[in-house]
Amino acid sequence: DMGRSVVQVLVYSQTPVWDAPWRNNPVAASSGSGFVIDGERVMTNAHVVSWARQIVLRRFQDPRPWLAQVEYISHECDLAVLRVAEPEFFEGLPPLAIGKLPKVRSTVVTCGYPSGGEQISYTSGVVSRIELQNYVHIGNKAFLSVQTDAAINPGNSGGPVFQDDKVVGVAFMGIPGLENTGFFIPPAVINHFLVDIDDGKHDGFPKAGVRIVALQNPAYRRYLGLDPNGGGARIDSLTDYAEKAGLLREDDVLLEVEGSPVGSDGTVLLDGNRVYCTAILQRAQKEQELKLKIWRNRKEQDITVPMNIHREDANTGNLYDEPPRYFVYAGLVFTPLTLDYVKTFGRNWRNVANLEMIYELYYQRNEQPEKVRPEPVVLAATMAHPVNADLRLANRAMVDEINGRRIEKLEDAIAAFAENKREQHIIRFISGSVECIDKVSAETAHESILNTYGIPTDRRL
Repeated sequence: DMGRSVVQVLVYSQTPVWDAPWRNNPVAASSGSGFVIDGERVMTNAHVVSWARQIVLRRFQDPRPWLAQVEYISHECDLAVLRVAEPEFFEGLPPLAIGKLPKVRSTVVTCGYPSGGEQISYTSGVVSRIELQNYVHIGNKAFLSVQTDAAINPGNSGGPVFQDDKVVGVAFMGIPGLENTGFFIPPAVINHFLVDIDDGKHDGFPKAGVRIVALQNPAYRRYLGLDPNGGGARIDSLTDYAEKAGLLREDDVLLEVEGSPVGSDGTVLLDGNRVYCTAILQRAQKEQELKLKIWRNRKEQDITVPMNIHREDANTGNLYDEPPRYFVYAGLVFTPLTLDYVKTFGRNWRNVANLEMIYELYYQRNEQPEKVRPEPVVLAATMAHPVNADLRLANRAMVDEINGRRIEKLEDAIAAFAENKREQHIIRFISGSVECIDKVSAETAHESILNTYGIPTDRRL
């Protein structure tokens, strides 16, 4: 029985408080599922074991707890591999093999330990759709995912989805409000992660750095010299790094990716399913080269594009497992501008956060790449004290300059205060407002403010 190799994953985790970054939330208990794979390892979801302080595994009908640790984790594609401290854990648990992408309308079986029960649960369902879907765990990336009406409940996460005695997916999310709908991670994404970690380190998914849009307007197609009813989608914009590489240009038309023809809507035929062409781009590993056929200057060209890892947009997605960086000076708390930070404004954060923050986080990179700051810094909070009592702007503002120095990362803020020769510190915010704090008073009060508010150290870098 393959269910014997499916395990329950019990996790005790602790997340940081993003707007008081020296503090943590209380430890919380949660559970998920996992399964044994080659090499005496257990696969599960990244979201099951994020921020873990302790991971305990339970085998099928075995009351003993077994300690495990994260060996590799990909928050991008929501997968993780665990190592178990004691090798005896794997006795009698055969590794499960990864199969092929299941066909739409074929039957699959999800297997795991949904919340509220100690016993393993099996549910059968039909594959209803295969498409690129935003992965909720990372929040800012879309990968291939498979939709099924088999029940996927909290606790099922990380468990295998079976077809014909092979694992054809890892259960990873449902969508609130959608009944009888669950999603699982398909074999292409699972295998990419496993091949990636083969060399002993996790790199992630490389990017081409282009935005591809449909090219279905017949007049525009004729203008570019293309068949009005033919295939090919247009490159609409390039990231800074793709532009510098000089291989692709705006208005290039993508005709083929790795031999697969691209439709005018930007899709390719993949294993019998029409999916967005990014699904093929995402098959590349770090530094692999992709062969593309493009249309430029009214003729076909073959080009080879090296795929590299780029993390410039990391702060626009959810961050995990590394406590937030911060610097406290005279009660002023500075921390990087991240999605996790703006989410502290509440569920309605998009309307509550300053427009400058939203612009910097999401739009600046595309509209004014030359002005992008590698790590924008915000004044997250002000710890009240007579030395900072005159500051009108209590908190939640993005910093532009301190003492005339443009703040591009947290270290710039630290240096700007340390190197100032004047008697006052001048802080200029992106909104245009300016605040001033007395240097000698600030340095005198600094330690006592840290002690008053129980801040163990003035920085974490």
